[in-house]
Amino acid sequence: MPTIRTTRLILREFELSDAPDVQRLAGDYSVADTTQNVPHPYPDGAAEDWISTHGLAFEAGDSATFAVVLRQGDALVGTVGMRFDLRSDSAEIGYWIGRAFWGHGYCTEAARALLQYAFGELNLNRVYASHLLRNPASGRVMQKLGMTREGLRREHAKKWGKYEDLVDYGILQREWRDRVQDSG
Repeated sequence: MPTIRTTRLILREFELSDAPDVQRLAGDYSVADTTQNVPHPYPDGAAEDWISTHGLAFEAGDSATFAVVLRQGDALVGTVGMRFDLRSDSAEIGYWIGRAFWGHGYCTEAARALLQYAFGELNLNRVYASHLLRNPASGRVMQKLGMTREGLRREHAKKWGKYEDLVDYGILQREWRDRVQDSG
């Protein structure tokens, strides 16, 4: 799996030694509450189990999951990743950032680097994402990436026994290339 560097971050493969930080950061109620798949409370051993799946999933071409760490100090701040649908040259992007690191632009910076990898290195045609309607901050990240709102799936997800609406976003490679050329 590649290592990706940005101005302030390193996106790298998770290590088992990251597990306590994953459990602490993802286990925060505020983080778990705003994601579709993070449990709360975060069970002991779940971070190790999750991390142990990444290598095989990447080798199989199913997904790429990156630890997002600060370049200065090497603190783990969260994760960003993609699940691939190589039949359609597309991927779904997902992310979470620890609450102590919210509001610093780390999620946008990491996700922007992941789009560069998806379109520039993997030559994918489309990247898409969704967020819980009640989590507009996640949608703002998608908008900053140049993604277009594509729709609303009413009560599509179930989080902690409650049905949730999902907002869908997507971006095509040609849109991303135009955006990169305009900004560079």
